Amino acid sequence: MRMTNKIMRNNSLYNINQNKILEDRLTNQMTNQSKIARPSDDPVVAIRALRLRSNVTSVTQYYDKNAADADQWLTVTADALKTVDEVLVKLYEQASSGANKDLTADNLEIILTQMKSLTKEFYASGNVDYAGRFVFSGYRTDMAITFSAEDIAEMKKHPTSYEINEKFGFADISTINYTNSDVLLTTKPGDGIVGGQSYEQEITNTDLYRIRLSYDAVDGAPAGFSFTDADGNNLAGNMQEFSDPEEAYKAVSDGTCTGIAYIPSTGELVFSEQYYKDNFEVGDTYNLTYNKSNWIEGDINPAHYFVCTESNTYTDDAGNPYVKKTAYNTTTADQDIYYDVGFNQQIQVNTLASEVFGYGVRRDMDDFQHCLTQLKDIETKIKDIETKMKEFPEDSTDYMNWSKKLEAAKVAQDHIRENVHTKFENQITKYQGYMNDNNIAITNNATRGSRLELISTRLMGQKATFKDLQTSNEGIDVTQVAVELTSSELTYQAALMATSKIMQTNLMNYI
Repeated sequence: MRMTNKIMRNNSLYNINQNKILEDRLTNQMTNQSKIARPSDDPVVAIRALRLRSNVTSVTQYYDKNAADADQWLTVTADALKTVDEVLVKLYEQASSGANKDLTADNLEIILTQMKSLTKEFYASGNVDYAGRFVFSGYRTDMAITFSAEDIAEMKKHPTSYEINEKFGFADISTINYTNSDVLLTTKPGDGIVGGQSYEQEITNTDLYRIRLSYDAVDGAPAGFSFTDADGNNLAGNMQEFSDPEEAYKAVSDGTCTGIAYIPSTGELVFSEQYYKDNFEVGDTYNLTYNKSNWIEGDINPAHYFVCTESNTYTDDAGNPYVKKTAYNTTTADQDIYYDVGFNQQIQVNTLASEVFGYGVRRDMDDFQHCLTQLKDIETKIKDIETKMKEFPEDSTDYMNWSKKLEAAKVAQDHIRENVHTKFENQITKYQGYMNDNNIAITNNATRGSRLELISTRLMGQKATFKDLQTSNEGIDVTQVAVELTSSELTYQAALMATSKIMQTNLMNYI
């Protein structure tokens, strides 16, 4: 084959261009610190790079975002539960102090004031939020567990009522004591006896049974009210409604009310021991449906606890009222919130309000207030009787009559003081139960946090591994590339010199 100068010239230019391409590729590698600039440079490296980048992106999402967000949620929850534990310990200590029988009504009022303040803090801890989401509200992260002042203002603009369905068990039926001191308001002859009964003999202390609703100030029956057992039998057929709790207790105590005394103002259903034995059995469950339309700040939002229906009254443009209803908890699905924190791995981050913030803590304060009111009333009656006695000579008939009243009043005081003492002692046990519930929640939250910590550690290792693999796959050996680039540059310069000598000679030089 005859090699002409043109062929040699073309071959030289082609080889120089190829050398420039190699030099350009090496220069790009040095600049980008990557083996390839386009998939065609090395398809195998490109495919592996796509897979590794996808892995790095996923792990980064799990580790830097999801796991971090979950950790913050669990931390906020842990701090709130710690506060709840401290509050419950203080409530326990106050209840222990209140169990002292030597305390007067004034002393107990100071203790009760402190307990009420602690109770407010208890529920305030349940309203903590993380990034604008209430952590104890399940899926309804935009709703606090208690109604705020703004909520109440909105309810007044658009009258709101809830139809609430509560379930009770046989164990939820509690015992209360009623001391009848009405006899102290009557007048008897100087010996203090009429019909064979003295003032003191007419002082009675009766055990009553009750079911306490989760709310006070509920709407009266029969509108929207029902009380049935698990078989659907109506238990509200023999029921009387009372506006004053003392009248209801007295009516059940003296047999005037032989069925159930319903007290909407205190949210109680009260009945006698005999009615209790005749109508309630161990293992039974009961359904109570009632309405509540009178709400105040601090009331627990029933949407977090019960099957209920919210009814809001609005007015259209024509001035006609209409009602909008919203049902809550009509299904049995839980409201646990899970975060994806790994490949096919989830972790629960939330604790539900019903697990810790029971409505009983607030309702217990109502019982204490009632007991304290009774004790203050009887102490006031005793002072009034002692003042009245000073108006008469000690040997007079009136003095003897008031003296008998004083003895009866002190008997009533002993009964009431014993009831208060029993209430505080029982409350100690209740607070222990509340603390146990909170400790379980703390343990569960800490367990989730520990698991998340292990997952995060593993994710951190995976992230580092995938990044190393990505660097190994796409990255360059700078030293090797630098040597190759230098060699390429030298080769290029040598090629130019050789080609320039070839280009100087043509066919005419040989003729």
